[in-house]
Amino acid sequence: LTEIHPIPADTDQEEVARLFRREGLTSAPVVDEDNRLIGVITLDDVVEVVAEEAQEDILRLGGVDSSDLHRGILSTSVSRFWWLGINLGTAFVASGVVGLFEHTLDQIVALAVLMPIVAGMGGNAGTQTLTVAVRALAMKELSKTNMLRTVFKETSVGFLNGFAFALITGVLSALWFHSQMLGVVIGLAMVTNLVAAGLFGILIPLILERFKIDPALASAVFLTTVTDVVGFFTFLGLATWLML
Repeated sequence: LTEIHPIPADTDQEEVARLFRREGLTSAPVVDEDNRLIGVITLDDVVEVVAEEAQEDILRLGGVDSSDLHRGILSTSVSRFWWLGINLGTAFVASGVVGLFEHTLDQIVALAVLMPIVAGMGGNAGTQTLTVAVRALAMKELSKTNMLRTVFKETSVGFLNGFAFALITGVLSALWFHSQMLGVVIGLAMVTNLVAAGLFGILIPLILERFKIDPALASAVFLTTVTDVVGFFTFLGLATWLML
């Protein structure tokens, strides 16, 4: 016989979705606080809930809300202002790192041309890891038991992809600017930044959740800062060390 799983009416819809997935349910009775039947949840209902939650997570990663389409102009502007303000502050941090190497940039103009490549690749790689982490946290698939394994996996993926793209960007940069050392520098920076992207793409959501901050809402801002700072500092630092 199939075991019946009554679901209290006040159960969070994400928890219901996890129960259906874990137990392989197609339907379940809904009961009130007196354990009286008040309805039934079907698999179709759960599929709709999962789709809604996924959409909300995607919107929060961008710092917006599903109700923004129906809000007034001023209300929408205010709701987005704070995260844009935080993003501006973190952007100044990344700019400050670049400012430390002003002399190097004056001497080697090619670095300014290649900087966006290093930062952009790190940001995109980090976003991939971040998306996986936020979804795993929302579905309760990421916990203390598998955290270290997940961190190792994503860091390893970052290293492998970083090594592959280091070869590509290194060769192209060396041919473009006729400098083998420049190719070495951008290659090393690429590996370092993609490893950092994989590492912090997992750690940042975990840390935010520990402090009761929604990872889907705040992670992207901090991750972008990390990949920019690591990318710029590594790239320009190595260039200063090896090319001047």
